[in-house]
Amino acid sequence: MSRTSTPTGAGADRAVLVLRLLLGALFVAHLYWKLAILSGGLNAWWGNLLANGYPVFVPAYVLSAELFGALLLIPGILTRYVALYAMPMMIGAAQYWLARKGFFFTEGGAELPLVWLVLLGIQVMAGDGAGALVRSPRPRRLLDSILRRGPA
Repeated sequence: MSRTSTPTGAGADRAVLVLRLLLGALFVAHLYWKLAILSGGLNAWWGNLLANGYPVFVPAYVLSAELFGALLLIPGILTRYVALYAMPMMIGAAQYWLARKGFFFTEGGAELPLVWLVLLGIQVMAGDGAGALVRSPRPRRLLDSILRRGPA
């Protein structure tokens, strides 16, 4: 009978670091595409979303989620909350591509945004990982500190 083990301690922390770096690099790549590769640049991307009926706050939110992901995930600044902030964007991206191209990635569909959504969810659950500059407060501790302060 073979024994398998799951990474714990430093091994798990390094695995979460790798996930954090991967997600951050993907956000950098997407921003680079919008700013430097896409014909018409950011204005064309923004206009396309508006032309497809999305309200102006949608491209603003998407841009902010990608910017936070690119700038904050790689160094590990509030990783759990940055990933959580980006998750609705991926739900929206999956819906956008599912309605236009179907499911499969090979057709430009929703498959990749759904994978990215799951990776962000894993990051939220796993936390910050090794080498994080500003660790995310545990959700329970954060909630307790908010409740102790009372209403503003």
